[in-house]
Amino acid sequence: MGVVTYESEETYAVPPARMFNALASDNLPSKIFPDVVKNVEVLEGNGGPGSIKKFTIVEGGQVKYAKHKIEEEDKVNLKSKYSVIEGNDLADYKLEKISYEHQWRASPNGGSICKTICKLHAKGEVEVTEEQAKAGKERVLGVVKGVEAYLQANPDVCN
Repeated sequence: MGVVTYESEETYAVPPARMFNALASDNLPSKIFPDVVKNVEVLEGNGGPGSIKKFTIVEGGQVKYAKHKIEEEDKVNLKSKYSVIEGNDLADYKLEKISYEHQWRASPNGGSICKTICKLHAKGEVEVTEEQAKAGKERVLGVVKGVEAYLQANPDVCN
C-alpha cells in the first residue's frame, strides 16, 4: 500500500479557536454548505475521539457519503486528527483511507494559521497520483475557506 503525504500551511482572517470549533461542529456544515452537505450524523461514540461520523453530501446531483473516524480533538491545543475511512471518494480513487491532521495557531494579524498534513493511503499496489493529491488538497481548502467566510459573515458563531 503506497502512501502519498502532503503538507500545507494556510492563513485565515478568523481566530484559530473559532475556526477549530466550527470545523469540529456537527451541525454547522449543513448551514454553511446547504446545497452540498445534507447532514452529519454520529454513528458511533459521542462525537469526540474514537467516534465515527457520516457526512451525506450531494455532488453533481448524486448523493454521496464519507465516514470520518475522529482520532484526536484537542480543544486546548487546537489540534485535530481524523481519517476518511469509507465513502465514494475512497472507492473512486482506490484509496484505503485519507488521514488529516490540522494544527491551528494564532497569526500576528489576529487571524489564524493552519498547518495540515494529509496522507492518502492507496489500496494494494495502486499508486496515488499527484493530481489526486492536488484535488484532495483543493477540496479541503475550499471547505475551510467556506467556513472562514461563514464565520466572517456571522461574528457570533463559535465564539
